[in-house]
Amino acid sequence: MGSGKTTVGRALARKLNKRFIDSDHEIEARTGASIPVIFEVEGEASFRQREAEVIKDLTALDDIVLATGGGAILNPASRALLAERGTVIYLRASVSSILHRTSHDKNRPLLQGPDPRRRLEDLSRQREPMYAEIADIVIDTGRPNVQFLVNNILMHLGLAPDRCIEPSMNSQSMPISTVTPAPVPREPGAARPVPVRLQVDLGTRSYPITIGPGLLDDAGLLRQHVHGERVAVVTNTVVAPLYLERLTRSLAAAGKQVTTVVLPDGEEEKTWPNLMAIFDGLLTDKCDRKTTLIALGGGVVGDMTGFAAASYMRGVPLIQIPTTLLSQVDSSVGGKTGINHPLGKNMIGAFYQPQTVIADTATLDSLPARELSAGLAEVIKHGAIIDTVFLDWVEANMGALLARDAVALTHVIRRSCEIKADIVRQDERESGIRAILNFGHTFAHAIEAGLGYGTWLHGEAVGCGMVMAADLSCRLGLIDTVARDRLARIVSAAGLPVIAPDLGLATWLELMQVDKKNEGGAIKFILLQPLGSAIIRTVPDTVLAHTLHACVQRAC
Repeated sequence: MGSGKTTVGRALARKLNKRFIDSDHEIEARTGASIPVIFEVEGEASFRQREAEVIKDLTALDDIVLATGGGAILNPASRALLAERGTVIYLRASVSSILHRTSHDKNRPLLQGPDPRRRLEDLSRQREPMYAEIADIVIDTGRPNVQFLVNNILMHLGLAPDRCIEPSMNSQSMPISTVTPAPVPREPGAARPVPVRLQVDLGTRSYPITIGPGLLDDAGLLRQHVHGERVAVVTNTVVAPLYLERLTRSLAAAGKQVTTVVLPDGEEEKTWPNLMAIFDGLLTDKCDRKTTLIALGGGVVGDMTGFAAASYMRGVPLIQIPTTLLSQVDSSVGGKTGINHPLGKNMIGAFYQPQTVIADTATLDSLPARELSAGLAEVIKHGAIIDTVFLDWVEANMGALLARDAVALTHVIRRSCEIKADIVRQDERESGIRAILNFGHTFAHAIEAGLGYGTWLHGEAVGCGMVMAADLSCRLGLIDTVARDRLARIVSAAGLPVIAPDLGLATWLELMQVDKKNEGGAIKFILLQPLGSAIIRTVPDTVLAHTLHACVQRAC
């Protein structure tokens, strides 16, 4: 509700020369009563039944643009009909935006209680996964004008607008989450979309992200993105027995000649000798500069293969096929590649964008529970620094995520990729806003180096690091104790550690001084101000010492 469906739908219909219908208006015309009166006299259940009947009738029509009520998707039959019979466009708006737009509207029966914000937050948590499940296109409304939104929709429908009108706003006005997926094909009779597709917009270096089950077996998808005849697949000793044969078979079906390089597994193996092992395999098989490197595995494999692709013959094509939750929601997107040094994590590497990212969600079925929890750290991070509605949803659905519910996991992968892709679009080489994606990482990298790489998983260190960063934010008066404690509870609920290892103050400071964000010897931290927004700043040594002391004693 309040996202502009009627206004945008009517304008879109004019552009497409189609008839516009609003389902709420149709209900009122059939009953002779307004929506608030129907709610008051008959109750919501009766209204939903009327709504479902209208949706069934209207989706059978041709050449229309249909604006549904915000709750139409609550009915499973209506969801199936919308998904099967039309192209579904989800106009997404923040709770604050909706509240602003509907604050004086007395025709919103669901918002007439004493706390409309809380009601909107509850509705968002309930409905967001359903919207995401059936949406072919997601458009974040923010503050752009109607014409801009319509042109945006037309482009994602594959139609050329008269001209693309840029929104009149400064860079701070648009919400960060503006990446939209292209229309998604449906299988005949399917009630929901097959693989979700997003786009990382970087001009000539732009590339798609495809998310869905069974993509390892899609020879056509691989053929689309591997342009040369030669492919080198880099994986590790854990992933190779599970998925290497399937991928190799699909590549062969696509007409490709395949070289394989299998590395040892683990963060401690992200080293120079193993990078050389990739080059050894490429040179031994006489791979040329048209050879495409494919990273099949988690973040370590992705980072190392990306660095190898950036370096081999001064750059060869790269495809990321992440097989862990952490790599699907974070590390495979954005072009950061590299290896570790004994004195610092990821200190040697390059920015190098892939040709595409292919996230086969079925690979998460074989992921150990500890690895699944590690991936949730980056999911929580995205909500904590950018999207509190998303964080609310993750908190409310943690049980489903830990139980590997396919719809829940697809939703968090999709939303995380949308958030990261848009930040990368704004700041590809981390000269500004992209640094906020390192929330919790200054502490995390110190934990990994101090304990020895591989003792804690990267996501475990990030989870604890976020709790420490939230404590530091609280001590500086940037967030209150309620927000600090809430984030710690969410991290703990994900099965991640919230008590930091006791490395000793001197070791902590020494390790944190080796950080790519630092300038002039000053340690820079990503902090919350408030929850859902992040800033970069240095902090007094005394405050940092208090956080370090507190977080090794208890959950901050």
